[in-house]
Amino acid sequence: MTPLALVGLPGSGKTTIGKHLARRLGLPFVDLDTRIEQELGCSIRAYFEAQGEAAFREVESSTLARLAGEGPSVLSTGGGIVLLPQNREVLRRQCRVVYLRASPEDLFQRLRHDRKRPLLQVADPLERLRSLHAQRAPLYEEVAEVTVEAGRERVQPVVEAILSQLGPATPGA
Repeated sequence: MTPLALVGLPGSGKTTIGKHLARRLGLPFVDLDTRIEQELGCSIRAYFEAQGEAAFREVESSTLARLAGEGPSVLSTGGGIVLLPQNREVLRRQCRVVYLRASPEDLFQRLRHDRKRPLLQVADPLERLRSLHAQRAPLYEEVAEVTVEAGRERVQPVVEAILSQLGPATPGA
């Protein structure tokens, strides 16, 4: 049995939907970013600032590879997980991947008051989301077995859509 990995832009609902999905499937929920912070002993932001993006991406890759091999779970990934080819390979080979697709405009409406995401603390957060979407959407689509619209939907309909698209081979089902 393989992990079910959720991918998507920041704010697409990977953590919230992942927790509900894990509950429905009777599987453990693992948030990759939280696990990385626990292992590093500091926030990703602090590590990123002190060590740089390349060092963070290395830690992220090794943590993903390890978690993908630990058996069935629902895994919420970081929005940039698809940037490195080795991560896309791990996701394709070792996980069932669900892309939570949302437009930059929907994400902006959801995140416009969020002050915790350093990525969006820029002069034009909507433009930043559009840029991330242009860069990452093709990579999410490349690894995804299932794509679900998550921009305007409530949590339960998204969970139901994921379960119906994954079908009877869903881990834990």
